[in-house]
Amino acid sequence: MSAWAVVFLGVIAVATLVMAVVQVLVVSHAARLGQQVERLARQVEEEIRPLLANLAAVSRDATVASSRALGQIERVDRLVADVMARVDETIALVQQVITTPVREGRAVLSAATAVIAALRAFTGGGQQAPRPPRVDDEDPLFIG
Repeated sequence: MSAWAVVFLGVIAVATLVMAVVQVLVVSHAARLGQQVERLARQVEEEIRPLLANLAAVSRDATVASSRALGQIERVDRLVADVMARVDETIALVQQVITTPVREGRAVLSAATAVIAALRAFTGGGQQAPRPPRVDDEDPLFIG
């Protein structure tokens, strides 16, 4: 073998050794990095676990509150419907109480007016001048 071949063989050996050392360093660094990622994942999991428990409790409380609110809304709805029915009944009763006497009073007034008119006609004192015929104001304006 020539001297150059030995030199090149030495260079190849050194390069292979450097590559092996670099690979060992990369693998060891990757292993340390993996351990750090694992520790970080555990730490995040431990910190998130109480948050998830609180979130579940808040969700339960919100469910209970919404069901209670729904019950209250249904009670208010029934109450309003009951009040509206009673108001309608009261209005109908008031109308009946007011309109019946008003009709009877109107009938009495109509009867009294008819009696007075009949008495005037009978005594002859109720003669009134005849009314002029009603003229429609829009007739002279009609163009057709």
